[in-house]
Amino acid sequence: EVQLQESGGGSVQSGGSLRLSCVASGDTVSVTCMAWFRQVPGKEREGVAYIDDDDSTYYEDSVKGRFTISQDNALNTLYLQMDSLKPEDTGMYYCAADGTDFCSYYRWDQFDYRGQGTQVTVSS
Repeated sequence: EVQLQESGGGSVQSGGSLRLSCVASGDTVSVTCMAWFRQVPGKEREGVAYIDDDDSTYYEDSVKGRFTISQDNALNTLYLQMDSLKPEDTGMYYCAADGTDFCSYYRWDQFDYRGQGTQVTVSS
């Protein structure tokens, strides 16, 4: 079993930056792919960034060039650096983890392990 705890959310003005963190605990050796999801009110939870065991990454089109996903295996921590934030980036951000090799096509409910989320609010 793996537990995930997100942090780093907050309120920021348009054009600002935030860095989200997700600390994994438990059976972390079983995790080979992780992701960040976002849920905007009234919309489905969508994957915005994915990273696998060899640091290959995938980004949803709306965040390419602005968000960077990374991981520190020694600290069992996943990061999401968010720059040039826009009001439409506002939402709850969740991390997810799985033991599959390729998870960039996974929906939220397909991940074995899922966090509780951290709120990001971007004002114009």
